[in-house]
Amino acid sequence: MSSTPAYDRIGRTYVRTRTTDPRVARQIHAAVGPARRVLNVGAGTGNYEPGGAGPSGPSGPSGPSVTALEPSMTMIRHRSADAAPVVQGVAERLPFADGSFDVAMGTLTLHHWADLPAGLAEVRRVSHRQVFLLFDRTVSHTFWLLEEYFPELRDLASESEAPTADDLRPHLEVERVEVVPIPADCLDGFGAAYWNRPDRYLDPDVLAGMSFTAVLDPADLRAGLDALAADIDSGEWDRRHGHLRDLTEIDAGYRLVVAGSPPLELG
Repeated sequence: MSSTPAYDRIGRTYVRTRTTDPRVARQIHAAVGPARRVLNVGAGTGNYEPGGAGPSGPSGPSGPSVTALEPSMTMIRHRSADAAPVVQGVAERLPFADGSFDVAMGTLTLHHWADLPAGLAEVRRVSHRQVFLLFDRTVSHTFWLLEEYFPELRDLASESEAPTADDLRPHLEVERVEVVPIPADCLDGFGAAYWNRPDRYLDPDVLAGMSFTAVLDPADLRAGLDALAADIDSGEWDRRHGHLRDLTEIDAGYRLVVAGSPPLELG
């Protein structure tokens, strides 16, 4: 879901740790609505493409026609045989005609785009509506993993310059912004997915599916993991954050931005 080489380096375990969470998917699909032609920009393996897979999936008779765009060949190779057709390319140069799609969507991709205004101009050119899942850095940067163990992440461009919903407003006709709560047993291993399961961040397979491990200095990564492991073993993590284990979901800063024309009314 990235336009940088990072996703060519994290793909080793991606299909095992980055599976679709149905609760997040329902919220995204509700925002996409009854669109018939959908473009998934920075599509990755296609976890949140509407319609699912198989004969009634993205290109099937009962679902929308979905086209995926993904820059990383590693991620393209991980797409299943019955996933939506994929084009290798970047958001800033979409190889599609004006108005080709009812909706352009993207999940956790905007912070990797090389030129956000150019990319948003392109998605607006080819689609009538836009639906993007992003993280609000003003909230996500207070997450305990970043604040206590990997503060260096907040200084990286992909984090410090990550666009918020307000950053999209000059470029898209933003209709609404929804909070996307992250469940305690989230199935998709993105950055804050294990907010109440700290030991999961020590799993090499889990880390291999997260983009921050590809951009963080290896020494800083190792130091943060060692500190986290020590705090888990000593009980210090539970003394500070054990209350999280009793919650069913939290707001970790993930936001769904819905922009463009009102949802299509299809008869």
